[in-house]
Amino acid sequence: MSDSIPNPTPTAPAAASAASSAPTLRSRCAGRSTNTIFFPCSSATSYFSEIRSSCCRRRKTSRSNTGSAWGWTAAAGATPGTRFSRPHWGHFTKRPANSSFSSYDVPHWQVTRTATVASVGESPNLRLDREAVTRRLRHVPEGGPMRPSFVLYATLAVATTASAQAPPLRPAPPAAPVLIKAGRLIDGRSDAPQSGVGILIEGDRIKAVGPLAQVQGQARGARVIDLSQMTVLPGFIDAHTHLLLQGDPTAESYNEQLLYESTPYRAILAARNARIALEHGFTAIRDLETEGAMYADVDVRRAVDRGEIPGPRIFAATRAMAPTGMYPIVSDNWELELPHGVQPVDGVEGARLAVRQQVAHGADWIKYYSDRRYYFGPAPDSVLHSWVNFTDDEARALVDEAHRLGRKVAAHAIGSDGIAAALRAGVNTIEHGDGMTDSLLEVLVAKGVYWVPTVTVAYYVAGPRGGPWGPMVEHQRRAFTRGVKKGVRIVLGTDVGGFPWTELNQAKEFEYYVQYGMTPMQAIKSGTSLAAELLGQRDLGVVAAGAYADLVAVPGDPLKDVAELSRVRFVMKGGVTYLSP
Repeated sequence: MSDSIPNPTPTAPAAASAASSAPTLRSRCAGRSTNTIFFPCSSATSYFSEIRSSCCRRRKTSRSNTGSAWGWTAAAGATPGTRFSRPHWGHFTKRPANSSFSSYDVPHWQVTRTATVASVGESPNLRLDREAVTRRLRHVPEGGPMRPSFVLYATLAVATTASAQAPPLRPAPPAAPVLIKAGRLIDGRSDAPQSGVGILIEGDRIKAVGPLAQVQGQARGARVIDLSQMTVLPGFIDAHTHLLLQGDPTAESYNEQLLYESTPYRAILAARNARIALEHGFTAIRDLETEGAMYADVDVRRAVDRGEIPGPRIFAATRAMAPTGMYPIVSDNWELELPHGVQPVDGVEGARLAVRQQVAHGADWIKYYSDRRYYFGPAPDSVLHSWVNFTDDEARALVDEAHRLGRKVAAHAIGSDGIAAALRAGVNTIEHGDGMTDSLLEVLVAKGVYWVPTVTVAYYVAGPRGGPWGPMVEHQRRAFTRGVKKGVRIVLGTDVGGFPWTELNQAKEFEYYVQYGMTPMQAIKSGTSLAAELLGQRDLGVVAAGAYADLVAVPGDPLKDVAELSRVRFVMKGGVTYLSP
């Protein structure tokens, strides 16, 4: 309540005397430990209030006097009952030269570093004097004297200062060269493995690859990593993931995440998922949509790039797109405005605008939903059909704008109608593609469009979803086999997030590809060099001089048992070892 706040109204001479005798900010800083981040007055609240009060302008108001304890000041000569003048928010640099900070008789709120950063993923432990903060904030009038944004800035100031004093978290490659002794090498390009290979790494890139005896001659002073009993491969690439999802086999499980989990909570789980992907040997992923979490994938990407959390290289698609009504959380109550899993987009100009917005917020790729509602036609028609979402003009505008801005486009297209519409629009990749027909496969080959079939998720959701989803698995298997024979560029993508990150290893996708007609070497290339080609990243997905030092190792021979790819024992990304035997 406002009447519970003390109101010690000083006289003008007393206030002037206090100002002249108060210690300066510089004097208060003297002698402070550099390990303590502090406010020069009793609390963060009073600190920023005093800044505001030093910049105040006199103005009249009829409200009761409630603000002195929060750093608001009375105009000189004011009579009792006069409203304190409220600080102007703008010109902090125009504080009068003779003004200074005063002190309140409450404990300091100080943040003390109590631990150092020991490894990637850790952060300084911050201790807050919560009791002092509570005492100071207990009697805040309704609405509060400080704007919420100002409080947020104060919090960020503390966190930023603490971060600035902490050691950097970015994992740096070793200063000395690294020599890896590989028992077998599958380099992502060749059709046959090599034995007894040396891989010399300097910084974050590979300097030399060749027979061990030859490379050793260039490796004086190098640190040796002995993988002579293992098979070394390029880091895996998953071209279809959802870091912000934790499994959505049913509409209910999907709705629960969007309705009951905040974006910050989902981002925390995404950080965990990024680490899981890296530990499974996936050193790069294309994350195709946040499913209602706005641009959180860009934030996770930034955290990984800065070394704040361990994770793969992330190529983010942000929000994805669908027309109004085509991808909502469904409710019979039309009065409720519910979250959308995508950005709703309508019309040609709306499509171009949405692309520009997503690119402006950090999208590496653009994704849109070409279709929905999947069904098989009546006998003898065995084709999987779908409802097409966008008009051809809308889809072409979307793709054209993305290409104009240097972004490639992925289309969620499951039924044959949606696939055909996406191909007419000029997309770069088809996601899922269960309804592929022979004629559509030929268009993929002719146009050089990649197909990312996401087989693992198809198996995972078929049972819980029921309906056409079961037959769709077999339909996709037959189409996949025909696609391999026709030379379609099939790239590994799992749709993890559609199944929980914590339940299945993404490398299971390699096994399905072999079951569907690929050789083990073809499957490996689909998840390494061919996936890197899809991303436009020729320095990924291969073990070659000049490429990034993204490497994994497995104990057995994956050309004899492709399941070995799920048993990763060594992971290096950018010359930094994240998992070792």
